[in-house]
Amino acid sequence: MPCVGVITLELSIGDAQSLKDKRHYVQGLKDRLRAKFNVAVAEIDHQDSWQRGVVAAVTVSGDRAFAEKVLQSVENEAAHFLGGVLVGSAVEWLE
Repeated sequence: MPCVGVITLELSIGDAQSLKDKRHYVQGLKDRLRAKFNVAVAEIDHQDSWQRGVVAAVTVSGDRAFAEKVLQSVENEAAHFLGGVLVGSAVEWLE
C-alpha cells in the first residue's frame, strides 16, 4: 500500500533584506532538497513576507519507515541549510 508523507517547514530567514533575498534562500533550499532526497517541494505560505516562509516537501513510498526516514532527513537538511533557523515542522500522512 503506498504511503504519502508531507512535511511542512516553517522558516525564519533573518538574513533576507528583501523578497528577492528571501526567494534566493527558498529556491536554494528547494533545489537542494529535490536533488538530495528526490522529493517534491513547494513554497506554500508567506510568499509576500521577506523574513518568513513555509515550504512543504512530499515523498511517496511503499514503506512508511523509509518515508519517515526521508522526511526526517529533509527536516535536518533544511535546518542545516538555514543555519538552524527552523521555526517549526509538522508531518502528515496519507495512507
